[in-house]
Amino acid sequence: MSKSKQNRRVANNQAMAYCNSIRTSSRKLNLVAQSIRGLNAEKAVAELSFSKKRIAKAVLSVLQSAIANAENNHQLNIDKLYVSEAYVGQSIVMKRMHARGRGRGARVLKPFSNLTIVVTERGE
Repeated sequence: MSKSKQNRRVANNQAMAYCNSIRTSSRKLNLVAQSIRGLNAEKAVAELSFSKKRIAKAVLSVLQSAIANAENNHQLNIDKLYVSEAYVGQSIVMKRMHARGRGRGARVLKPFSNLTIVVTERGE
């Protein structure tokens, strides 16, 4: 009485990694994701390693997870991998109050984002 096997969300020559609730806005995260779209996996890792953006470390860990999934779960050649998709979505937004003058309060929004990276093996 086990579950029936679900179909893969990506093609046979692709691997995916997903990270939810990254503590940054989706606009800032998309700048980093945009810089690695279409790059070879090796170049994308180098790009993220030397990036000055704070959130690049989180994106790097998701990319390395996608590469590891490709190698271990789907037996893809990691030398032929490239980042075919890297997209960002909005997650929850924490709402906080910040004390202001004359007894007033100001709303502070603390956004979270989701990140999905898909790596694909290049065909001959």
